[in-house]
Amino acid sequence: MDMPESTTPPLGELGVWRRGPDIDVALAARLDALGYGALWIGSSPAADLEQAESLIAGTTSITVATGIVNIWTADAAELAASFHRIESRHPGRLLLGIGVGHPEAQGERARAPYSAMVDYLDVLDDAGVPRSSVVLAALGPRMLRLARDRTAGAHPYLVTAGYTRQAREALGSGPLLAPEQRVVLRSDAAEARAVGRPSLANYLTMSNYLHNFERLGFGGDDFTEGGSDPLVDTLVVYGTDAAVAAGLRAHLDAGADHVAAQLVTAPGDDTNEQYARLARAFGLSPRGA
Repeated sequence: MDMPESTTPPLGELGVWRRGPDIDVALAARLDALGYGALWIGSSPAADLEQAESLIAGTTSITVATGIVNIWTADAAELAASFHRIESRHPGRLLLGIGVGHPEAQGERARAPYSAMVDYLDVLDDAGVPRSSVVLAALGPRMLRLARDRTAGAHPYLVTAGYTRQAREALGSGPLLAPEQRVVLRSDAAEARAVGRPSLANYLTMSNYLHNFERLGFGGDDFTEGGSDPLVDTLVVYGTDAAVAAGLRAHLDAGADHVAAQLVTAPGDDTNEQYARLARAFGLSPRGA
């Protein structure tokens, strides 16, 4: 079918990725006021998109993106209906990030993730969801090509600036590239690794991420004991606020259009203060000031 004319919602250069259960309207409003361009809802948002709509309704400018809707648990027709509901009420504020999740969690149905994604995109197309409002959580070359050909682009998770450069080459110059990047606001390397390493542990058991790390040159002992120091240092940006901002901009220099910062904190950290520090270091312009 002919697809509706539309443009991809604006993301700006820097956004925030955060687990869905850890996001409320008050946080979204603070991030909006600080000047962040997008708020990515992690942890497989449901097809009803009720949280996304609530966050959009409670803010004025920030784009809300799903990072990511899992195609195995979210019905495509319901997701399309939810998109149209929100788009009619809040035009241009929602970006649908969708993906196939982790093979270890899907069982037999994960044997053909590519064809399942193609079928899912067909349903969205037939329901009139603009391709400019959809991105794929693509890691491997085949899924990157699908993101290029069937959606606005790619939202790769747990990657490096080196990966971003490779992904840009695979996508070409047009499609959106919006990687996620872990951030720890600690200058001391040992402290930063202690904060960042636990956030990687679960992914070191998942084949799709391990294959991608291997493509980046890691292997063997890098995947034991929570991840080697070189692996942690590559996947987690830390240091002074200026160094962290430079680490995020490394993705933009490598070809990304936007980078979604996942702030990793320790108990007792003031996350609101850290989001404000990061916004200042990156040079964001506050809204409504």
